[in-house]
Amino acid sequence: MIPEDLRYTAEHEWVAGDGTGSVRVGITHFAQDALGDIVYVQLPEAGAVVAAGDSLGEIESTKSVSEIYAPVAGTVAARNEALGDTPELINTEPYGAGWLVEITPNDPTAVDGLLTAGAYRKITEG
Repeated sequence: MIPEDLRYTAEHEWVAGDGTGSVRVGITHFAQDALGDIVYVQLPEAGAVVAAGDSLGEIESTKSVSEIYAPVAGTVAARNEALGDTPELINTEPYGAGWLVEITPNDPTAVDGLLTAGAYRKITEG
């Protein structure tokens, strides 16, 4: 459940894309499983500027409320509007229809500094 073609953060976000354009961001299967049934998502508007490591929203589940952190610095290019009506997409398709935001990175090489699938696997299996 850890796709090899993505990059990851220690806070359980995934990033799709190499940084040359917008990158798609979501939370991992591990994170959604730990959260339980997701009932609400708060995401930034398109055009919002985010710093790497800063909170960019919240995910509320039946168990808790968790922060979502920006994996790279940049500008929010889009947010997944479908999550407003169907936040459970994060549970059913965390790497597909359950994506959260798209960010245009300030530094295209920032994605290279994120965890590989192998490095993320070591964190989750520890």
